[in-house]
Amino acid sequence: MKTCALYLLTAIAEILGCYLAYVWLRQNGPAWLLIPAAVSLAAFAWLLTLHDAPSGRVYAAYGGVYIGAALGWLYLVDGIRPSTWDIAGVLVALAGMAIIAFQPR
Repeated sequence: MKTCALYLLTAIAEILGCYLAYVWLRQNGPAWLLIPAAVSLAAFAWLLTLHDAPSGRVYAAYGGVYIGAALGWLYLVDGIRPSTWDIAGVLVALAGMAIIAFQPR
């Protein structure tokens, strides 16, 4: 459970940092948004270092969680309901993440 929560927190930090930069660049947001964006992206990089697995395995497993978090963001922030295909893709990605992250050591 701790591993999943850490992956989710890592994904939220990355998505938030990228989203704030997106708002500044594409939606003419104020330049001060780049400060919390940079802090969030720095937190993302730091959170990646807290995982116990080797970095390549962390990055691979993190990808599945990121896909799920991105579609959650699509729904909660963008107000777009994920399609059945979106949900199926997330389940496949999370299955891959689980295989990578929870393999016997």
